[in-house]
Amino acid sequence: MNEQITDSTEIRNQRAREVALAALKGVPVDSTDLIEFQSQGRVVIIGGAEALEFAPRLEAPLRAQVLLTEGEELPGVPVISQAGRPLQIFGHLGAFRLQLGEPGKPNAETLTADLILDLGAVPQLGMPMKPPGYLHSGIDETSLGGAIKSLRELVGTFDKPRYFSYDASICAHGRAGHIACTRCMDACPAEAISSLLERISVDAHRCQGGGVCATVCPSGAIRYSYPQPRDTLEQVRLLLKTYRQSGGSQPVLVITTDVAGALYGFPANTLPLQVEELASVGLEVWLTALAYGAESVLLWDRGDTPPSVASALQQQLLTVGEILSAMGYPDSAIRRVRDADQGAESDGTKITVSPANFSANGSKRQVAYMAIDHLYEQAPRSRPMVSLTVGAPFGTAQVDANACTLCLACVGACPGKALLSGQDEPQLRFIEANCLQCGICTRTCPEDAIWITPRLLFDREQRNQTRLLHHESPFCCTGCGKPFATRSVIENMLKKLEGHWMFQDGRSRQRLTLCEDCRVVDIAQDTEAMAQGISGKTLQ
Repeated sequence: MNEQITDSTEIRNQRAREVALAALKGVPVDSTDLIEFQSQGRVVIIGGAEALEFAPRLEAPLRAQVLLTEGEELPGVPVISQAGRPLQIFGHLGAFRLQLGEPGKPNAETLTADLILDLGAVPQLGMPMKPPGYLHSGIDETSLGGAIKSLRELVGTFDKPRYFSYDASICAHGRAGHIACTRCMDACPAEAISSLLERISVDAHRCQGGGVCATVCPSGAIRYSYPQPRDTLEQVRLLLKTYRQSGGSQPVLVITTDVAGALYGFPANTLPLQVEELASVGLEVWLTALAYGAESVLLWDRGDTPPSVASALQQQLLTVGEILSAMGYPDSAIRRVRDADQGAESDGTKITVSPANFSANGSKRQVAYMAIDHLYEQAPRSRPMVSLTVGAPFGTAQVDANACTLCLACVGACPGKALLSGQDEPQLRFIEANCLQCGICTRTCPEDAIWITPRLLFDREQRNQTRLLHHESPFCCTGCGKPFATRSVIENMLKKLEGHWMFQDGRSRQRLTLCEDCRVVDIAQDTEAMAQGISGKTLQ
């Protein structure tokens, strides 16, 4: 009897899953820009004797040139010897540049190519995700035959989607000459992201859609654009809603790069969501899936995740596990699995909530907070706040009132608008919901007066409340009485200029307590000060 019930449930879930997957075909996906590559078949083959022997086998439209790393040249083959010079490789399919030696030195030389075939035992480029057009091959006959085929297929004009969008105005990478957040650069397996100090630069030709940059970005400055986050979240919502309406039970979302494999290997109540790369979606999508009614979320890792990506995923999983646990849910409700057997282990790993009906069209952080708030409202037990591990994108800031001068350098640098000035008074205010935990405030503070702590407040009103971090009474001009600075700023200035030659007499020191207008008038009435200005001895 129990077997019949189980079989009946399995059949019902399987049918419901088929209906849900069919419904996804009706979800429109916004298009994105295309990136163009043009390759004319110029190939640089890097290697020793094996490269010399292989080069003549490449026929038109391929044209080979050998970069000889060791050994002697052979007649009839275009060869450039590395001759012990350091080698740097830049570019991508159709636009590679190989720099031999140090630029500007007499032995420096630059090669250009559309394609690179590296036959070295260890590839010249070490990043896990090589640039398009760069092939590393073994020297056995099977591998070389495959290399010829691949090279031929890479001649012509090609397009690929622009996988990302970037908003520099909310990027937490750098401000005021200080570098803070480097999460995207550290995680990118293609090494397609570089620093421009105040912002980042993404090489669209080297980007291959791994998406981990968007997953780890705390502000949403860099976003996955094909599909866009709202399209992915709409797929999740429709998948779960249709499955339930079709009679399915105990839905489990499986995020995977291989839908066919998930359908074959996982139970009938698992709903596969196709993604370009496993790391292209992060905690805001996982938590929203739970809010939409998934009892758990599985990240099916096929074993090909690069180390930097795996590390970034683990940080996200750690953060989301801490959040779930603090609300009384099992921290393993969202987890990475290597096979279907791990996915079938359901004891103590599932949650049940009434499905949310919110539209996930906001920013990355807004979507995450909407999902957290929905889960919190139905939590079996919860704490008002959870301390998080360093690296989490939520947290608070605190100020040492004895050190802070309210210079507000931190306010100008804060990319999330978490730190605010007072409107009419010397104040430093804070909105915790906006804090990215990027650390740019701690780096820009000249007095080392501010520090950050990762945590999450579950109470929405408290999280969005504007909180006073520090306040001082304004310092009023000793001439006209107009407030123009804080007492600590004036006191610090008097202390720092105590030994300066221009401020040795009482009148010049008193001038520091005047507002800008009164200071100009006082200087004009002080013949000694005017003489110093005329002689060029002005304060720099």
